[in-house]
Parts: sequence; structure tokens; C-alpha cells
Amino acid sequence: MNRSMEAHNFLSKKGYRVQSFGTGDKVKLPGAAPDRPNVYEFGTPYDDIYQDLLQKDRELYTRNGLLHMLDRNRRIKPHPERFQSTPEQFNLILTCEERVYDQVIENLESRDSQTTPVHIVNIEIQDNHEEATIGAFLMCELVAMMANSDDLDNDIDEMLQDFEAKCQRPILHCLLFY
Repeated sequence: MNRSMEAHNFLSKKGYRVQSFGTGDKVKLPGAAPDRPNVYEFGTPYDDIYQDLLQKDRELYTRNGLLHMLDRNRRIKPHPERFQSTPEQFNLILTCEERVYDQVIENLESRDSQTTPVHIVNIEIQDNHEEATIGAFLMCELVAMMANSDDLDNDIDEMLQDFEAKCQRPILHCLLFY
């Protein structure tokens, strides 16, 4: 919710048409203890999640940045969405973690139609506020490079190799038809 929404916010402000999703079964946010996360259904409005955390422990969730993050999120879209539940088709999917990259590929491979090409790219980004901001800049730079390509399918391998060397982060890529 942090990394993808930070990138969503940044890319939207740059004029790109963006959607962001989670891939888990539920929305899980840190709780008062590591073994007691706050768990919500996808589709729960960000306003409701914000109010729930505010009531549970305003000081804790202000200090750890969750209330700030949720405030940003609710200005971007009404609620978290689950990738596996969307029927929409995309030409580019960016992920911030290899586990999510694998889940996206698994889901797309399970869909019936296999005529729409999609590039799936993963940039490893740690799940904290500072890395989310850095990751949003990196994703924006990568999307701009891709948007400026005259032949993305031909250019993407070299483009990603150069980008990986520049940003010093592992990049994963595949092209699927779904």
C-alpha cells in the first residue's frame, strides 16, 4: 500500500494514467505488535481504515506514519483494490517486490484469453517511507524512458539493463500474453 500508492501518486502527477493494486488476500497494516497486524478487506474505504486506526491508537499510528500514508491514499482513490479481482487489461505492470511480481504473473497466466501483451517489470523497493519515495522517482524515470521508445518490444531488454546498472537495484522483466 505504501510503495505502490507513492508511485501511483507521483506518476499521476506527471500525467500518466495509473492504477494501483494489492495482491494479498487482505489489506494488512502494522499493528501495535508485530504479530497483531490490522487487517481489512479490499474495498474498505481509506477513510474507514484511517478512522479505525485513529480510534485504536492515534499516537502510535501518527508516529509510525500510517495515518499520514492513509491520508495520502484517500486523496488518490477511495479504497484499496486487489489485482486478482480486476478484469482490466494493461500494457505495463510495475511491481516493487519479487513476491508480488510472481503473484501477478501467476494470476495473468491463469486467465483465459491470451491475446493481449503486457510487460511486467519488478524494481526491488524496500517497504518504508523513504524507499517508497525513491522508488516512485525510479519508476517514473523508467516509465518516461519506455514512453519515449519508438519500439519498446525491441528496446526494452537493453533499456532495462542500462536502468538496472544506473539505479543499482535488481530488475526483473517478462512479456506475457493474457
